[in-house]
Amino acid sequence: MGAYNLQVTIDQDSGFCFGVVYAIDMAEEILGEDGYLYCLGDIVHNDEEVERLKAKGLRIIGHDQLAGLRNEKVLIRAHGEAPETYRVALENNITLIDASCPVVLKLQNRIKTSFDSNEKILIFGKHGHAEVIGLSGQTNNEAIVFQDIAELDNIELPHNITLYSQTTKSTEKFYSVKEELISRGYELRANDTICRQVSNRDKDLPDFVSKFDKIVFVSGKKSSNGKVLYEVCRKNNPNTYFISSADELKLDMFSPNDKVGIAGATSTPMWLMQQVKGELETY
Repeated sequence: MGAYNLQVTIDQDSGFCFGVVYAIDMAEEILGEDGYLYCLGDIVHNDEEVERLKAKGLRIIGHDQLAGLRNEKVLIRAHGEAPETYRVALENNITLIDASCPVVLKLQNRIKTSFDSNEKILIFGKHGHAEVIGLSGQTNNEAIVFQDIAELDNIELPHNITLYSQTTKSTEKFYSVKEELISRGYELRANDTICRQVSNRDKDLPDFVSKFDKIVFVSGKKSSNGKVLYEVCRKNNPNTYFISSADELKLDMFSPNDKVGIAGATSTPMWLMQQVKGELETY
């Protein structure tokens, strides 16, 4: 125990969602057998976890490199992929290890069905995000992707539209987008396709963070879900700090005898939160 005598608690509901657990378990199993494995894009939006797996032989590649591979195994991560990826794999005799999250796969199917029924599709999601690219791919990239309602101001939309959401978006923001579109007079089919494991964290976190003097939120900078959950923490406890690793902690964030809560995104490994806890306990 350090001089500050911090009381540190990790939120037990934080950490990997089942989609990420599934992808990482699958990767580790193949790495154990083959010694290496290609993965299309970062397996998880957390640099520390990616580095840990790279050390075990994970090789992160992009779509351009996929096109040049032949007769290899390639992992598809939880975020899912567009149909084009499966076509390339087939042509190049690539064995796809498909760890697409079942929640994302179900959403891809729903969007494809809508598109095949000639519905005009809007996807509330982050531009360029891996999951969103896979979703938009179900519509030949004809879906309109927007991360802010203002982006729709200058777009001529038909009267009838169908709305979907990236699975890790904020439930609150999704419903405000839905209300706004209805108030603009559109005939709207709104599909709340936010993952319940994500939206339940939105609900449980306020309760957790209210019990502490300070909150340390641990997440990769690229994590969409991390941004959402950090905002939830900060709204319910203004003394919230966003860090990606233990070396970003500073003594002046804390006061002696603080009760400190640690929380993380669905892409934050438990070992990283434990590392942060260990560091705080030396203060």
